[in-house]
Amino acid sequence: MARGYRRRRKRRNGRMSLFLGVVLITAGVWWVVMDLLPNTTHTEPEWRGMKQPIFVKGTMMDYPAIGFGEKLKLPLPVLQEAVDSHIHYEKETKSVILTTAEVVVRMELGSKQGKWNGKNVTFAQAPEQIDGLIYIPTATLKKTYGISVHQDAETRVVILMNAGDRISFAEAKPSKQGGTVALRKSASVKSPILKDMSQGERLRVWGEEQGWYFAQTDGGFTGYVKMDQTKDQGEKVIKELPVPTSRAEVDWKNKSVNLVWEAVYSRKPDPEAIGKLPGVNVVSPTWFSVTDGEGTVDSKADPAYVKWAHGQEMEVWGLLSNSFNPDITTSFLSTFDTRSRVIGQLLYYAEKYKLDGINIDFENVYTKDKDNLVQFMRELKPLAQAKGLIISIDVTPKSNSEMWSAFLDRRELALAVDYMIVMSYDEHWASSPKAGSVSSLSWSEKTMRRIMDEDDVPASKLILGVPLYTRVWTEQGENGGGKVSSKAFGMDYVRKLIAEKKLVSRFDEAAGQNYAEFKEDNTLNKIWIEDETSLQARVEMAQSLQLGGIASWNRSLAVPEAWEVLKGIHN
Repeated sequence: MARGYRRRRKRRNGRMSLFLGVVLITAGVWWVVMDLLPNTTHTEPEWRGMKQPIFVKGTMMDYPAIGFGEKLKLPLPVLQEAVDSHIHYEKETKSVILTTAEVVVRMELGSKQGKWNGKNVTFAQAPEQIDGLIYIPTATLKKTYGISVHQDAETRVVILMNAGDRISFAEAKPSKQGGTVALRKSASVKSPILKDMSQGERLRVWGEEQGWYFAQTDGGFTGYVKMDQTKDQGEKVIKELPVPTSRAEVDWKNKSVNLVWEAVYSRKPDPEAIGKLPGVNVVSPTWFSVTDGEGTVDSKADPAYVKWAHGQEMEVWGLLSNSFNPDITTSFLSTFDTRSRVIGQLLYYAEKYKLDGINIDFENVYTKDKDNLVQFMRELKPLAQAKGLIISIDVTPKSNSEMWSAFLDRRELALAVDYMIVMSYDEHWASSPKAGSVSSLSWSEKTMRRIMDEDDVPASKLILGVPLYTRVWTEQGENGGGKVSSKAFGMDYVRKLIAEKKLVSRFDEAAGQNYAEFKEDNTLNKIWIEDETSLQARVEMAQSLQLGGIASWNRSLAVPEAWEVLKGIHN
């Protein structure tokens, strides 16, 4: 009996093991089959229910479009993000301002009347504001930026493309006649289907990922499709608008600027008394200034000076200042109308006096006006360039000074000018509590490198500003150390002072220039001398950094030998 019982138990155990084996095998097969089978479920795209979503390279933007066809308008935030961050909305005048290398466009909310490069024009559509959002007509954007827009008639989805974009196209290619191709939410066959695409359905390909295309249909459906289920249809490049070549790119290509400022105060300089300035190829007389908040420009321009300079084969870049008045500056920079008034007068004077360029020198400016200064330069540049004018702007070394440095957005300003002149002097300024060089060589080099490195300004666009003056420092006390004061003098005066006092100078390695001192009336006088030695070092530094040239302040402070040294910038 015991033996039979054991046999029956063995048979039952065997059948159970077989059953379990079959179950496990079946489960394994089912798991393998299910793992290999594609997901057949469908899902709706996130934008379903939105009226007119906008896509850029397959990414949906935060705000929708309005209108259709010729009446299509795009929202300002999307345009600033995807097309041009410089599109400017001026709340005070309800103006939309577009600036490129070639045009300045002004449009007003609710009006078809506007400005195109200073001339009155009528636009087909007006910009408008809906629920606090500014919408700009696509027609004007196409003409200004060369953008391309596809809008699907059924889904109303807008695909926005920029000039210069290179777009690859493909079409769906089902594996069997009458079949479809799945556009999936992610790059996996287990991902749900966004759309079943028929034979030949067009796709814009925005990227690739391990055998999958990240692509978008004309209707806006955006997802992943297997590359072997598509057929390439070539590519298309969105045509770019022609970019005008500036005169700086032609006449000044591979040439160094050797500019000297002509300080013009109450009396006009006599060109006949100036003499030769060997090596100088640009003079910049301080002729123009904005004198009130309405943008009135005062002029001291002298046609005789221009005739003399041109006779010496020098260009004339007239300087415009802001009168160094921060309140006046805030006012005239604040609106398109006042900025345009300044620009209009400046261009009028440039034509009247046959100027070759404009040098902007705005100083003592509130930091709050930083963006408006950039906007002013962006509005000036294309209009000036159309007249063949070279545009430059003077900037100070970078510092925390609100009124003298912090208001200068050097990165953005560099995009709106031909040259940026760095006034690399006044390291120790007139009222400095400590005596020192006007511009030590190491400090000056750090000034230039900092702008190149931190603001990405090309060296070829930077001009090194050099001083032609020296400060004579006076420290109270027989051995100095007391109250400090200073006076600035030209090169000839300092040369005579050294001869008169029979001073022996020594080379200050740290400053990179000659140094002298003398005692007088219980004071110690210190002089870091601007002479041929310091100028030669600056020329060599500008060349080593491959800068665009040198600019010196100012002509009346120089000695003849200075020009002989500075002309070395051309070597």
